[in-house]
Amino acid sequence: MKSPGSSREFSYLRKWVPIALLIGAVSGVGSILFYEAIRSSSIFLLGDVGGFFPPSPAGEGGSLGVLSSHIYLIPLITTVGGLLSGILVYGLAPEAEGHGTDAAIDAFHNKKGDIRSRIPLVKLLASAITIGSGGSAGREGPTAQIGAGFGSFLGKKLHLSLKDRRIAVAVGIGAGIGSIFKAPFGGAILSAEILYIGDFEVETLLPAFIASTVGYSIFASYTGWTPVFGYMNLGAFSDPLDLPFYAVLGILCGLVGIVYIKGFYGTRDLFQRLRMPRFLKPALGGLLVGIIGMFLPQVLGMGYGWLQIAMSGNFVLLPIILIPVIVVVKIIATSLTVGSGGSGGVFAPALMIGGLLGASLWILLDGIFPNFGPVIAAFIIVGMMAFFGGVGKVPVAVILMVSEMTGGFTLLVPSMIATAIAYIITGKITIYKSQVQSRIESPAHRGEYSIPLLQKLFVKDAMTKKVITTTPNSTLSEVAEVLSKNGIKGLPVVDDNGRLVGMVTLTDVLQLHPDQRAITKVGSVMTKEIITTIPDESLYTAFDKMTNNQIGRLPVVELGSNSKLIGIITREDVWRVYNIEIRSKLEEVKLSGSIE
Repeated sequence: MKSPGSSREFSYLRKWVPIALLIGAVSGVGSILFYEAIRSSSIFLLGDVGGFFPPSPAGEGGSLGVLSSHIYLIPLITTVGGLLSGILVYGLAPEAEGHGTDAAIDAFHNKKGDIRSRIPLVKLLASAITIGSGGSAGREGPTAQIGAGFGSFLGKKLHLSLKDRRIAVAVGIGAGIGSIFKAPFGGAILSAEILYIGDFEVETLLPAFIASTVGYSIFASYTGWTPVFGYMNLGAFSDPLDLPFYAVLGILCGLVGIVYIKGFYGTRDLFQRLRMPRFLKPALGGLLVGIIGMFLPQVLGMGYGWLQIAMSGNFVLLPIILIPVIVVVKIIATSLTVGSGGSGGVFAPALMIGGLLGASLWILLDGIFPNFGPVIAAFIIVGMMAFFGGVGKVPVAVILMVSEMTGGFTLLVPSMIATAIAYIITGKITIYKSQVQSRIESPAHRGEYSIPLLQKLFVKDAMTKKVITTTPNSTLSEVAEVLSKNGIKGLPVVDDNGRLVGMVTLTDVLQLHPDQRAITKVGSVMTKEIITTIPDESLYTAFDKMTNNQIGRLPVVELGSNSKLIGIITREDVWRVYNIEIRSKLEEVKLSGSIE
């Protein structure tokens, strides 16, 4: 005989294994389509037309890139790319604008896991054009929306509960990102971590492990199993004296991360205030990025190839003097591309910014300290982790993802130090505006916290002690006047000793003609079978009594048989105290998790 526990486990597996397999399969195929769309778009627009073939990382060809003499066409290409993206997005799915992942997070928290079916396709096409034409953006947002969108679609088709539909959306986010970055472990953790600033959606983990693994396997079977940046083989971390230098890198990434976030959203706000058709704004952003790209082509596109060059220490293709400049200009270019309404992610630009911050610091330290120990690639990789861990509030996931993208976990110790510091410095500021502090702040979990909290609060915490009452000998005209004057709908009826003997309501009054109210006594119409509560009863029990009996208030009596009235409680009183307690809890969460 099976135990109840084993039955539940079987039911869970029977539900989530096929769902996770489907989400993973669609995420993997979607990542292939998006990968090819970006590659084809980049070859045609930037390469064949603009004469610029960006370098590629080791896991995606490993080329050093080609730059021709007609680079002056770049502004035209980026402008056209922005225009086409704007027409697609604002004509078909305006919610697909921007970096995509934020929209998927918003769907989890605020839209019951609902994502329109057309959004993933629109996002794929618009982002492929934006990135392929040189826009400074990444590919995590579109793949997140592909996976999340399919998770939402499955949830609706299979009539999943709202909770399960949300989980399917989160699993899709992780599967999409884990697939295209060849980082299945990090992608699965990301599905649980990216929804919050300081919490985890643990229910997503098991299905995300399946979905992310399936998506990765499909994608890597097509593109190759080599990690994005190849196998770096940096050797194991072995010198604790290097940790202070990595801590400095964490501080630098945290401070620049704040600039990145504020610059990004400041630029977005500026574009939103511009009085021009919305579909033209990405074209304007593209034009400005293209002008920058004529002089600094390193800021165009995702930038992974340039990171690979920096890791190899090739300062001919990437001059030392340009590296700090590229950091600043990449922030500007990303803000113009995505902040203007262009379609693409913010993960790849953040990795490039963080990686080149690490390179800049390494160059400085190498000049100050002869025979400086760590190689430049180590500082670049840790910078990638620390920067996005801080701005994206995903320290655990990004450490795992970048480790998988670089083929090893040898830098876990310094990355933990740097990422933790960057995370603390950025505080509550995040590149994903739809993230919330914790599960208790998410509308998706609000109902889960109301019952336990109401069970811990008592009637005496919410009741009104100064009760307006009437007597059995009062007339209904007198009752009507009291009800009207005080804006209430019912009165407890007490005898001369203050004992509760009945309830009279506005409904009782309105059932009689005004002429009859003056001669009708309360005692003849009042309800004598009264549902009451006591001070030490929980608010949950009191509210349950009101709901089940379809009444709006309960008299509060002393414990015992004398039924002495000592107060009254209404539904509004219950929720007033509940909301006060919730706000108090949220303040505690914010104070415990915030760093000013």
